[in-house]
Amino acid sequence: MKRWEITENNINLVWEITDENEIKLLHFSVLDFEEENLESDTGVQSFYPVEILVSGQDRVGERHGSKYIQTSPGYRMKYVDFKDYRNEKGRKLEIITNDDITGIECVSHMQFYDGISVVRSWTEVVNKGQEAQGLEYVSSFVLNGIDKEGMTDFDDKMELWIPHNGWQKELCWQKYSLRELGLSVTQPKIMHRSSKAIEISNTGNWSAKEYIPMGYVHNREMNSSLFWQIEHNGSWYWEMSDQDGHVYLKLSGPTEHHNHWWKNLKPGETFVTVPVSVGSAAGGFDEAMDELTKYRRAIRRVNDDNEKLAVIFNDYMNCLFGDPTTEKEKPLIDKAAEAGCEYYCMDCGWYSEGYWWDGVGEWLPCEKRFPGGIREVMDYVRSKGMIPGVWLELEVMGIKCPKADRVPDDWYFMRHGKKVYDRSRYQLDFRNPAVIEHATEVIDRLVNEYGVGYIKMDYNIEPGIGTEINADSFGDGLLGHNRAYLEWLDGIFKKYPDLIIENCSSGGLRMDYAMLSRYSIQSTSDQEDYVRYATISANAPSAVTPEQAAIWSYPLTEGDNEEVIYNMVNALLLRIHQSGHLVNLNPERMGYVQEALDYYKQIRQDIKHALPYWPLGISQYTDPWVSLGLKADGRDYIAVWRRDSQEDIISLPVKHLKGKDVKVKCGYPQKCEVGFHWNKEAGELSVKLPARVSARLFELSYEK
Repeated sequence: MKRWEITENNINLVWEITDENEIKLLHFSVLDFEEENLESDTGVQSFYPVEILVSGQDRVGERHGSKYIQTSPGYRMKYVDFKDYRNEKGRKLEIITNDDITGIECVSHMQFYDGISVVRSWTEVVNKGQEAQGLEYVSSFVLNGIDKEGMTDFDDKMELWIPHNGWQKELCWQKYSLRELGLSVTQPKIMHRSSKAIEISNTGNWSAKEYIPMGYVHNREMNSSLFWQIEHNGSWYWEMSDQDGHVYLKLSGPTEHHNHWWKNLKPGETFVTVPVSVGSAAGGFDEAMDELTKYRRAIRRVNDDNEKLAVIFNDYMNCLFGDPTTEKEKPLIDKAAEAGCEYYCMDCGWYSEGYWWDGVGEWLPCEKRFPGGIREVMDYVRSKGMIPGVWLELEVMGIKCPKADRVPDDWYFMRHGKKVYDRSRYQLDFRNPAVIEHATEVIDRLVNEYGVGYIKMDYNIEPGIGTEINADSFGDGLLGHNRAYLEWLDGIFKKYPDLIIENCSSGGLRMDYAMLSRYSIQSTSDQEDYVRYATISANAPSAVTPEQAAIWSYPLTEGDNEEVIYNMVNALLLRIHQSGHLVNLNPERMGYVQEALDYYKQIRQDIKHALPYWPLGISQYTDPWVSLGLKADGRDYIAVWRRDSQEDIISLPVKHLKGKDVKVKCGYPQKCEVGFHWNKEAGELSVKLPARVSARLFELSYEK
């Protein structure tokens, strides 16, 4: 038996090679490794570093249900090599195993990032045998024993947080005990195993339509956490269950059983899983999100947008709602410039005379809407000192688009010999070179002919399980398309490095870091109720870095000063997506918009480095009070929202400032008309907001 004990970026890993030449991952945590925590009736037998399931292989041993345990040849994989070296990102581990019967070789990759307690993990599968092997499941990361630290049962100490997501219901985190999810302790401690699994997955192209592809588990007894995200823009899957006396976590891209994915791996071919990231932190949710925020910044495409944090105006929400014309746009452009916006984006409808939904696809401007041409409007935006942008939905083609019937079927997703419809659109297949040429021509025209510098890239359909063309399975076709789209996007940014493209999918239905490692900005929601939007604003940094999280601010035509202030506070700690019919605001209310944008420009250089925290915890939509904090260099910013609470005073714990001398001021609006007090000994900021629906932004400065 041989062991490697590795500590890197505060994460402790322990690997063991058994007498049977099997390699096991025994430990992955900021906590120290303790041998006695491994007590089980099967020892470390189930601590496999990779699970792989191949068609036609027997799965022997103790197994119940459809869980991805005791996979074959996963349970047979033998140790070959362990590589440990450094690259430009940090430390890199590669664990190589193989199976003589199938000829399958796996390389388990773990990439560290210097100074960050997160590892990026993926698996490379090579068929070194003489026959094709059908892949049904391959893990990107596996860890058994996530509950092993501490004395109490996992029912009592383990708390799983799941980020539910949906249209206008984004970022709705819920906390569960494992018992509440059906995984109760019912067997002797050294035995725990069952057919029940907690299964969270997505099937299709909207990667976050029901869940953000991430999760968090807290060991309350030890006050330590494990957290993860799956970095894929299509189908994905993770499961948690019990096996051989312990609780495990398994992360992957698509699977056959859950996502209709199957890959026929021929001799000499290689398959690479989607990457995932996994981290560990001492402390709770805030500490975990510190590490994940730093990691997300480390893997992101270097770009000016996330350095400058420009203010964007978009003419859709509570404004033109998809009905742009030259006549309507010019007064709005004037007001957006007057307010201090730096980009101006024309949203949907610019390419169609009437109903525009099912005619998208050619992306040519409607002459009736723009008698002098769309370039006239774009030039007018530039004349006001702003950079122009337009809305686009490039991955689809409407069934009424003139081009739709002029192209062959292999441009589209196909199933059972038929084109896939969803909401009167076809899904384009980006594996097809002709589709790539079409998409690139559209971008070229927007940039070079229309003078566009910003694109809101929307996506409003769900084409389902995938496509059968040139694929081993529907899911295989979808995975190929997802990867081809990302490759195309990389090429666009290489060609136009200053072009800003916003990731939008009916709001926040593709919040994943396959996309967000490329796109600089993410639409968070289509939420039309500014009061409820506070929950999305507060929770956004759990899924997206603050400087990438685009938040609508849309003052109402009929409203009061507190309504404008609330709208602006929604966006001030993230990325401002200004909207609302500014032309209709009276001078006083317009003044609050201008003040907010001026203040934002003073603090945005802090936002791009700041780390988020939640003084009142992660927000629920029914909470009467909501708060988000950002900690920067010697300065914190705290947004607080009162949502019809009967109480007018709230105390906000700021635990990292407890015992410090802190100077507090109301950053926005400067005419505060609220009360506030810093309690040094308790580490609490008390705030009084007299209006039942109101919001303020506070600035806390202190010596580091």
